[in-house]
Amino acid sequence: MSRLLKNIRILSFVLLGAEVVIFAVLGVFWYFDFFSMRSVPNIEVYFYFVLVLALVVDSAFFWFSFMKINRLRSKNDLDSAALVGGDVQRAFDFGSIGLVVVDSNDIIMWTNSLFSDRQMDLVDTSVFSWQPSLRDLVNAPVNKVMKVEIKDSVYDVKYISEARLFIFRDVTDYENILNYSKEQATVLGVIMLDNYSDSASDTDESADFVNKVRSLITDYCRDNGVLLRRVKADTYFAVCNYASLAKMEADKFSLLNDVREAGQKESKPITLSIGFAHDFPDIAKLNEMAADAVDVALSRGGDQVVVSQYGHDLRFFGGKTAAVESPSKVKVRSFADSVLSLIRSASNVYVMGHADMDMDALGSCLGIMAVCEYLEKSCKIVYNQRLVEKKTRLAFQSAFSREEAEKMTCLPDDALNSIRSGTLLIVVDVSVPAMVMAPKLLEKARKIIVIDHHRRGDHFIESPVLSYVEPSAASASELIAEMTRYATANPPITIKPAYATIMLSGIFLDSNFFKAKATGKRTFEACEILKENGGDNALADDYLKDEFEEYSLITKIVSTMQTPQYGVVYCTSEDRDIIERSTLSKVANQLMQIKGINACFVIGKTDEKTTRLSARSDGTVNVQLLCEKMGGGGHFTMAAAAFANSTVERVVNTLTVTLDDYLDQARNSINREGDN
Repeated sequence: MSRLLKNIRILSFVLLGAEVVIFAVLGVFWYFDFFSMRSVPNIEVYFYFVLVLALVVDSAFFWFSFMKINRLRSKNDLDSAALVGGDVQRAFDFGSIGLVVVDSNDIIMWTNSLFSDRQMDLVDTSVFSWQPSLRDLVNAPVNKVMKVEIKDSVYDVKYISEARLFIFRDVTDYENILNYSKEQATVLGVIMLDNYSDSASDTDESADFVNKVRSLITDYCRDNGVLLRRVKADTYFAVCNYASLAKMEADKFSLLNDVREAGQKESKPITLSIGFAHDFPDIAKLNEMAADAVDVALSRGGDQVVVSQYGHDLRFFGGKTAAVESPSKVKVRSFADSVLSLIRSASNVYVMGHADMDMDALGSCLGIMAVCEYLEKSCKIVYNQRLVEKKTRLAFQSAFSREEAEKMTCLPDDALNSIRSGTLLIVVDVSVPAMVMAPKLLEKARKIIVIDHHRRGDHFIESPVLSYVEPSAASASELIAEMTRYATANPPITIKPAYATIMLSGIFLDSNFFKAKATGKRTFEACEILKENGGDNALADDYLKDEFEEYSLITKIVSTMQTPQYGVVYCTSEDRDIIERSTLSKVANQLMQIKGINACFVIGKTDEKTTRLSARSDGTVNVQLLCEKMGGGGHFTMAAAAFANSTVERVVNTLTVTLDDYLDQARNSINREGDN
């Protein structure tokens, strides 16, 4: 159609030009009397004849053009009717289906009545000028359906290339119903008051503070359309719709900040751990998901919200407060007795830490071995020396003879082949499945215990029979040491001096010799327990001392310090250097000794395929949040991340982008008293 119109325009200009030229020539001949034109008899008759002839030609041309266009339109209508059926217009109207046929130049040459009924005249218009997004549909695979919005209506659009036909289906009502259903979908939640037993007392001041917190919770839930019911002294059950949840997510669950600010002047402030679950039709399943979500929030130290959407990763909000150490040992005793009961009923025990095993992972494995020896149960440490840090490997070789080491350890493949239905697998110092020494063991073991001091992330070992995740602890060795003290065992559990020394070394490493923010009273109590069992703190310190080459490498890495943001620095090693994980940690610890640095990040390759990032903070920046955005995790002030098949430069780029996007969110704005 567009080509025909173009040709008609050209012919019109040619015809008009020819007529102008003829009349101009005749005028000139008449004016200058060429060829004695004025003396020709009846010359006016000839002029009238030429004028009439021009009118006849113009009329014939107009009639021809009009008939040609109508014939082509009729042909297009017939072709389109043959394509879609001549008697289905009522069906199209009933189904709100629109048809748009384009020519080879993507010009709309026919539409059915849907668009004209909606005051849209589209013929002779470029389809891509009208809807540019449809270009992606033309180049898309067959059966691709695209959603477009036109004049407050939503359409599903499909393209049939053979016929150059766009099919529009009005789904506005469906979309409105879908959006309404989504907004009204049921959301279940659990709200728990952290440290309630420590904060609540008979004093009037404590009662007033608790009542103030309850009032903040009630007001916030009322303002956001959340139905609230108190089921325990420290627990609320919440029901709302998705629209209310989206509203709370939009304001980043400001309730957390309100409660935190209310407790700034309290000696034992209350924070909140909240879990919400949605996007699943079964209420019982939603309730289970909400309970799991609040468990994750608690295991990460509290003061945060975890939103669980079925089939998606967990979403985290808050988490600005470092985990608060609990003075109560009831939980420790309960857990220790449960562990002893499971070990007694097991046929044999395997214990493993994380890949690139450090002193804390090895120490906590030895602590579990001490418990198994006390109960006279067979226990093996899953140990692959290629997946052990150099210092840890040398310390293990120094503390035990070759024969002793062979009796104490087994290779991951040997453990996998000999695991039985009654075997108990204990995982220490890690809770992420992909980071353990032997991931395949997790798939085969029927009974698993998890003991870790890192904040729990959305990737967690599936269905352990028992888990003990305490982010307020400085190290896993600390957790095992206090477990041996408070278990109701008679006589008390003892730890061999060699075991205790390596456990001490693990505490020294993870607490940065008691300078880390996670160091608390329980850390020193654990060291006291290990000293009572013969731990040698001087030897434990020797295990962590640097060789000259490592010290030189640390100095070299520190010299690369860059400042991408105020108060934040990063250092890098060269891609050709292979760095121990402990070395990266030491560089980070050394950087934090410099005044003015709030957070630091150290990046280096730990093997040919893995680049790691070690992060530290003085407590004003939540490095755990930043590392989680990069796929890692850890503690509020001490975290890490690993990157497979990546260069140091690419990790630096990832870090700088993450800092630009999330540093403000990671800055800690709470009162220091709330952290202690």
